[in-house]
Amino acid sequence: MAETLAIADNLDALESEAIHIFREVAGEFDRPVILFSGGKDSTLLLHLAIKAFRPAPVPFALLHVDTGHNFPEVIEFRDKVVAEHGLRLEVAAVQDWIDDGRLTERPDGTRNPLQTVPLLDSITAHKFDAVFGGGRRDEERARAKERIFSLRNAFGQWEPRRQRPELWNLYNGRHRPGEHVRVFPLSNWTELDVWHYIEREDIELPAIYYAHQREVYLRDGMWLAEGPWGGPRDGETLLSKTVRYRTVGDGSCTGAVESTAATIADVIAEVAASRLTERGATRADDRMSEAAMEDRKREGYF
Repeated sequence: MAETLAIADNLDALESEAIHIFREVAGEFDRPVILFSGGKDSTLLLHLAIKAFRPAPVPFALLHVDTGHNFPEVIEFRDKVVAEHGLRLEVAAVQDWIDDGRLTERPDGTRNPLQTVPLLDSITAHKFDAVFGGGRRDEERARAKERIFSLRNAFGQWEPRRQRPELWNLYNGRHRPGEHVRVFPLSNWTELDVWHYIEREDIELPAIYYAHQREVYLRDGMWLAEGPWGGPRDGETLLSKTVRYRTVGDGSCTGAVESTAATIADVIAEVAASRLTERGATRADDRMSEAAMEDRKREGYF
């Protein structure tokens, strides 16, 4: 009983902080946007934004940088949510940048690192001055250096020395022309908090977050799915496994985990017992180097 009450109090505090952040941004900025992919964290962000402004509509557009290598179930879910809530979705398709020569396909087939240019181009084209992201500090060590309001320079780059202190929930959104601010309302959430909140609020997610049968192959200790991104290679065999996804993104580098967790309660029990972060366990692009995420943040990624 005491544990249940503690969880409820923690969720209430996290929800209150996130809603406060959404309302602060609405008051300080002219053209905010929510990064929305249909994954669990961006779906949670949208749920909190809806609660923050209800009964008025969400006063922000949504932006998805679509690699073209997303799981079909997630794209279908994304479009369903947008239609249900009457939201405006801007899609920056990486394929468009490849087709007109602004980007070049990578030899390894992964498009996750190619998201930066379409993201920054879209921010500039639409003059977005605040960009909501679903980053959490328990995902990866570089995330822990972030502020909730993370200033980006005119090139969209993250400079740790320019980040401002955040005391007593006071957020400084000042920025020069051409600069913008990334905003992370889930900064103080953990993966377990996210799932407890999803359970409490009965938030719908794409089915691939729960156990299902899928043909996968093993590469570098990760179960990857066959798709337009390529694979399996020689020596890699497709096997039918009961798996689920802890995070979703570019299919070429997002791995599944073997799991029988078919309900939210099952997932909560599984996450509570895990000693690996979701990105460390299932994202191949974060294994390129110890500073892979930080390097991409400096270039203008999340």
